[in-house]
Amino acid sequence: MKVILVAIGKTDDSYLKTGIEVYEKRLKHYIPYEMKVIPDLKRTKNLSSNQQKTMEGQLILQTMQAGDHVVLLDEKGKDYSSIDFSKLIEKRMLAGLKRLVFVIGGPYGFSDEVYTKANSKISLSKMTFSHQMVRLIFAEQLYRAMTILKNEPYHHE
Repeated sequence: MKVILVAIGKTDDSYLKTGIEVYEKRLKHYIPYEMKVIPDLKRTKNLSSNQQKTMEGQLILQTMQAGDHVVLLDEKGKDYSSIDFSKLIEKRMLAGLKRLVFVIGGPYGFSDEVYTKANSKISLSKMTFSHQMVRLIFAEQLYRAMTILKNEPYHHE
């Protein structure tokens, strides 16, 4: 199974880029992982938030393939502990999925079409993080999940 993180816009801050690279390098030892970055929309000043969500949604949906299991990283999603998240990953691996796709929406969230395509929603926290920080937090949590599944000492109870 391959895990894909789809995100809108590039990561600007070098400290976040470095952190993401650290966890992406670590993840290669456990599972195929890729972050697909959709370029920011141009000239959004004249767009309503709904128009922007719709346009971003179309770009997000273009990254999908038939058979993808799509999970939205959404503030209204289900909360998981790190151990529960590792169990979720394991369950998806055992289900024989080809691609498990996690999606970070744009600044206004997801379009209705993206919500319709999604299989589920999870929340990384009740707090709000920048979209760029979520990439690092997600990569770390996926790495943590893999070490939990392998009974390695990274995660402490």
